[in-house]
Amino acid sequence: MNETAEARFGARFGWLARGWRNVREAGGVQLVATLVVLGLALFIARFSWVLPGGEPTPLTSEAERAFYDLRAYYSADLAPQDNRIVLVVYTDQTLINARKRSPLDRGMLARTLRNLDQMGARAIGIDILFDQPQDEDADLVDALRGMQTPVGVAYANLATNQEDIVYEQQQYLEAFQAQLEGSKSGPASIRLDNTFGATRVWPTIVPGLPPLLGRAMLAEAGQLPPAFAPYQGAIDYRRAKFVDEPLFASLQIDLLADPDPDVLPFLAEQIRGKYVLIGGDIVDYDRVETTFTSINGETPAGIAVHAEIIAQMLDGRALAPIPVWIMWAMAVLVVLTAGLTALLEWPARRLAPVLMVLLAAFTGIPVWLQFQNVDTYGLPAFGWLIGWIMAFTAVTAAARASGAVQRNFATGALGKYIPRDIAQAIIDRPELLSLGGEKREIFVLFSDLEGFTKMSHAIPPEMVAKLLNRYLDMLSQVVLDHGGVIDKFVGDAVVAFWGAPISRPDDGNRAARAGYAMWQAGEAFRAEVAAMDPDLPKIGKTRVGLHYGEAVIGNFGGATRIQYTALGDSMNTAARLEAANKALESSVMASREFAEASGLDWWRPMGRVRLRGRARPVDLFEPAPDFPADDRAHLAEASTLAATDPAAARALAEAVAARHPEDSALGNLARRMAAIDEGGTYVLD
Repeated sequence: MNETAEARFGARFGWLARGWRNVREAGGVQLVATLVVLGLALFIARFSWVLPGGEPTPLTSEAERAFYDLRAYYSADLAPQDNRIVLVVYTDQTLINARKRSPLDRGMLARTLRNLDQMGARAIGIDILFDQPQDEDADLVDALRGMQTPVGVAYANLATNQEDIVYEQQQYLEAFQAQLEGSKSGPASIRLDNTFGATRVWPTIVPGLPPLLGRAMLAEAGQLPPAFAPYQGAIDYRRAKFVDEPLFASLQIDLLADPDPDVLPFLAEQIRGKYVLIGGDIVDYDRVETTFTSINGETPAGIAVHAEIIAQMLDGRALAPIPVWIMWAMAVLVVLTAGLTALLEWPARRLAPVLMVLLAAFTGIPVWLQFQNVDTYGLPAFGWLIGWIMAFTAVTAAARASGAVQRNFATGALGKYIPRDIAQAIIDRPELLSLGGEKREIFVLFSDLEGFTKMSHAIPPEMVAKLLNRYLDMLSQVVLDHGGVIDKFVGDAVVAFWGAPISRPDDGNRAARAGYAMWQAGEAFRAEVAAMDPDLPKIGKTRVGLHYGEAVIGNFGGATRIQYTALGDSMNTAARLEAANKALESSVMASREFAEASGLDWWRPMGRVRLRGRARPVDLFEPAPDFPADDRAHLAEASTLAATDPAAARALAEAVAARHPEDSALGNLARRMAAIDEGGTYVLD
């Protein structure tokens, strides 16, 4: 290179050399830190949806889903009513007319199938699980075996639908399906993928599981496009073109079960040559959050989602996936452009247009791809922004030596806010000391001392402080002895958890024994106070709530105050279980999730309740190490029968309670069994 060319190169790219020199002169530690942040930025720019292990990426995953929902909604096709698919539905009015809610009336379904078979439907799909017996089952099996129209019969198993079916239901379902062998009615999976709380993509293809309902229907009709045999991409939802015209025509099943002869020709015309889906369109039954729910607030019936899948196949709208190498190339490009921009050393007025162009590109590319029928589900669009910002900040800090505040913060953080019980873990693994959180499955304990607040008004403040300190010291020692993390004290309440920041295989066992030991410590405290001064008001018992579930764990706060804590619904559930002890006349109560994950066999089932402020019922379990095994089995049987045979469940509970007249919690259970709803649930006031 001659001097002129070298001068020209220096004039054009001298800023790059100067910037790199500043980065190197920032020091070895700063340089390593910068490279680490750049690596993390690259990681976020590539894995902002899910981590390599399959878990949602903390903080960015939710933003990615929101951005995806937004672009998918506004890029969706506006479609008129689809005349290829008809929904035959049980509605709330159907249930009122039939005077039967659950299971759905199968006699009505059998009559409907026989009528549909005469109307020339292309294929029929039933989105109703036959997982428990009903008087009309023989008639329904006879109708299904006699069908000349291909029928896909809903199938699910415990391995893939744990929230919808239990072992006994699957056994009955398998037996029901076995009766259809040799006919044109066969099993079809109704499993939908609700990863991240909404059905945005087709369910994965699981070996041994029957084909998806829509896929099975089109295959039987000879219309399954080859591209959709292995398809597992996004569901390409459409929006109704007209406000008063839904995407799919819907007929109430009553009309087809016992049709009026005068309207029979009209109904036959509606059905002939079409794909018919039978299921529920009921207010509180099988509603599904979709890609559009966060935008329009609508939760359609599950049958409508299956209809969308069928329509997508019929239209051949198999969205093109983005190759992995492009994902990596874009992540590298994001970090590279951020680093180069940081080295420009331009004033803000010159840098602002560059930043705006990059911002427009990173947000615009995913939207443009969505309009080009590319599957952008999983495209790390928000991760590009976060990765760019992280890389830009890291290089800027190193180049301008402006990271002193952050370094001082990290240096002094350990002594400022890390609790004793995790201090050693932080020393061994410094990467745990980061501002922010991650989703973890933890065991949560919430305790409270009954009547302490009332008692504190009746004794001097000095005595209140003495008693409270003694009480909290005893309960804290229980947590520490069992390897738990004390989250916080709220008055006389203690909140603790197991499973973070370090998880152990026996965390469930430790947490369960701690909950029981905490109640015992509370009883010892009551005896100690009574012996200390007989004139003191009586201390109430210690109540404990235990739950296992997902929470966001991490360090939260600011520059002057940070706390390592857990946030999320699991904490609220444990607190409500603790409070429920009063109404249940018990001392320690755990959720099914906690009991099953604890690994202990000392739990006795205590019914199902709907906690105050909670929509979803909770199965209760109480620790009872010395409880007779036979009575424990009878309680388990009562819990199983509660939803199907309340009278038998009540009789079992009353018999067990009668054998233990001193056990107030069992007596309470027997009384609750007399006031459960159709699902076997007792609603706490």
